[in-house]
Amino acid sequence: MIAELRRLLGERHVLTAAADVAPYCTDWRGRYSGSTLCVVLPGNTQEVAAVVRACVAVGVAIVPQGGNTGLCGGATPVGGEVVVSLRRLNRIRAIDADNNSMTVEAGCTLHAVQQAAQEADRLFPLSLAAEGSATIGGNLSTNAGGVQVLRYGNARELTLGLEVVLADGRIWNGLRALRKDNTGYDLKHLFIGAEGTLGLITAATLKLFPRSRTHATAWVAVPDPAAAVRLLGRLRDAAGDNVTAFEIVSRPALELVLRHIPNARDPLAGKPAWQVLIELSGARDDLATLLEQELQLAAESGLVDDAAVAASEAQTAALWALRENVSEAQKIEGVSIKHDIAVPVSRIAEFIVRADAALLAAFPEVRIVCFGHIGDGNLHYNQSRPDAQSNSDFIAQTGAVNRIVHDLVHELGGSISAEHGLGQLKREEVLRYKSATEMDMMRAVKHALDPRGLMNPGKLLGKV
Repeated sequence: MIAELRRLLGERHVLTAAADVAPYCTDWRGRYSGSTLCVVLPGNTQEVAAVVRACVAVGVAIVPQGGNTGLCGGATPVGGEVVVSLRRLNRIRAIDADNNSMTVEAGCTLHAVQQAAQEADRLFPLSLAAEGSATIGGNLSTNAGGVQVLRYGNARELTLGLEVVLADGRIWNGLRALRKDNTGYDLKHLFIGAEGTLGLITAATLKLFPRSRTHATAWVAVPDPAAAVRLLGRLRDAAGDNVTAFEIVSRPALELVLRHIPNARDPLAGKPAWQVLIELSGARDDLATLLEQELQLAAESGLVDDAAVAASEAQTAALWALRENVSEAQKIEGVSIKHDIAVPVSRIAEFIVRADAALLAAFPEVRIVCFGHIGDGNLHYNQSRPDAQSNSDFIAQTGAVNRIVHDLVHELGGSISAEHGLGQLKREEVLRYKSATEMDMMRAVKHALDPRGLMNPGKLLGKV
């Protein structure tokens, strides 16, 4: 089969040497590692289809991979699969400014898509810390969220159409640039968030938006998460959809950034326990004034303790760097138990208070690093212990920690995976919280589109 793949793609696009395949076999966090029969790098959709047909002919499973920046092991081979890297599918196929749409290939980095939109005087709003290496195919496969979901929605809401290589090697061209198409099942939604278990996304038609002409950014100390939620509501009442981002950062999260990221500086004195990063953007010229006025009113009512409003692009970038480097700082610090959860915005504060109390009661020395997209109800809620030896013992208690966190999330009507997917990390965990009926429906879709189970096996679904 390897000889056939080399015939199809050329010698240099089929990797088998241990040193060459190693970067494709371990996830970004270093938590999951596997082995691969080979890594292939097709250059277009037809070559992807040919690879799939060659693998299916001999019953070899496939793991699609983009930028390999996932956090749940979803793009890591388990053992013996062929890794299909889509990085060479990196062309911007078309931009239609009048239709506010663009068609791009799956291997384009998110940053490249953002830049192409900007050059057309448009905005593609999906934004996350790994955008320089994360690819559109991976973003869609995990239904990525990021910092602007509050205003623009997840990757699912930003997608008009897809091109997909199916599990039998056929190509489905669903690259429609329509806002309205009521002709049956909307098939693209099966593949968005499916983590490559149903087929390989090779291209997408995405929504564009007018570029924001003005921005206003502030780093704000709040008394507690409940005050943060109330502040969000006041800002949305005053500024509507101009509230682009509303991010919460706990003191332990910020301290890790200050410790591990060069040139990081605390914007506020007094080391407040809770902070929010706020951004307003749009066509209005008075956003900075509006933000300052609303923060002043919020301070008078006890919702704001202190604030630093960015006065330049450099200051704006510095504030955003504090938020965007939390994950990197955690990686440098060491292993932690990570939770990517969502609850209704109205229950964010309750979740934090109750989860903190339960974890501290069970594990008195636990360090809780809480940050995330409070504007859309998504928290990254992670636990560790400060010193390496006790942390190793604590990590061994992952199951007990998960029970506390995930059971509370479920009680509050939430989700145990808001934007990172299930991958290998939560494929069994999800069985505790989804009904048997829901799992049966998901398995039926899997069986219908991938009856031989060759698409990214061991991911997302627990027992198939």
